[in-house]
Amino acid sequence: MNLDQIAIQLFTLRDHCKTAAELAATLKKVRAIGYTAAQVSGVGPIPPEEIRTIAENEGIHLCATHEPGEDIRKEPGKVITRLQKLGVNQTAYPYPSGVDFADPASVQALVEDLDRSGRTMAAEGITLSYHNHAIEFVRFGSATLLDHIYASTDPAALQAELDTYWVHYGGGDVVRWCERMAGRMPLIHLKDYQFTHANTHAFSEVGAGNLDFKRICAAAEASGCKWFIVEQDTCPGDPFDSIGQSFDYLRDHIAA
Repeated sequence: MNLDQIAIQLFTLRDHCKTAAELAATLKKVRAIGYTAAQVSGVGPIPPEEIRTIAENEGIHLCATHEPGEDIRKEPGKVITRLQKLGVNQTAYPYPSGVDFADPASVQALVEDLDRSGRTMAAEGITLSYHNHAIEFVRFGSATLLDHIYASTDPAALQAELDTYWVHYGGGDVVRWCERMAGRMPLIHLKDYQFTHANTHAFSEVGAGNLDFKRICAAAEASGCKWFIVEQDTCPGDPFDSIGQSFDYLRDHIAA
């Protein structure tokens, strides 16, 4: 993994990206920390052309996005147009809102929609990935739902954006999942899992929790991952301090 493959998921900084002026100030801080790429998610209602211009002005490459799930499933053309305006060729289905994982028909509709939309996007040079949470690790037949999603879709239509925290929280082996997604995982969310003295789990800065990111990043790189995206859903204080700590860890201990 090279330093220029490390990106920040802007959802982490969502409270600082509500307007164009805030986004510009945020990306300036992100670049000063050392990041040169970002995933667009959680940003306010800023026109995509303006987001692109702001990022270019601040020296930040937009590597991927999250788009509304219903748009991905039902209006892929709308997503394609937005990504073309952003100058981005990677996006991910963010969360299976409204899907009843206890209902095989609901699951089947999801995989069919993702497969169909992914093919439509691929024809325009855009890669669709699936971003998992923990819920996909419920049992579905003889395996997990996440197994079923990938087994039921064409790798050319649907790739993986594994989230390290949620794989671990769901009971999966993060390294093993990186290995299983070889050739099918252009994106990974680097999110650490911390256990606290209060006997609870928490999001933490990369390297400050319990996950073995040296092994995880090596496995992801071997699988062909293109973007290693730092994300922290909640931070204990200033999120810029947290993303700085995560970047420093990756720079000092993992990046080539």
